[in-house]
Amino acid sequence: MNTNPANLALRFLLEIAMLIAFGCWGWHIANGWLRYVAAAGFPLIAATLWGVFRIQNDPNPAPVEIPGIARLLLEWTLFGAAALALLGLGYFKIAVCMGIMLKIHYIVSYDRTWAMLRNKPYDGFINKKR
Repeated sequence: MNTNPANLALRFLLEIAMLIAFGCWGWHIANGWLRYVAAAGFPLIAATLWGVFRIQNDPNPAPVEIPGIARLLLEWTLFGAAALALLGLGYFKIAVCMGIMLKIHYIVSYDRTWAMLRNKPYDGFINKKR
């Protein structure tokens, strides 16, 4: 189910929402020229962590391969921090909605999540020749 187009679209939107939340939070916690640095820096750090530390074959070879449980914790930490940033900005309903959509995503992605918890390479993205 992880490769279902609707689930992939939901994951993409959640990732974009995470980056926007970090950018807005950075903008509101800083003043002066640091406001611009924080608004650009927090999403950049999150995107770098997201893209560099991956599990094997998810969906391509990882720049830095980490165990599945570490990747799952990284995802949950970044998504959780984004939800907390939204709460800190006063967007309670949006934060709750994001949390609900995250739970739905991880439930639907049970195959990938289970493979990551067992620390096994997820082969759902590998094109198998028949």
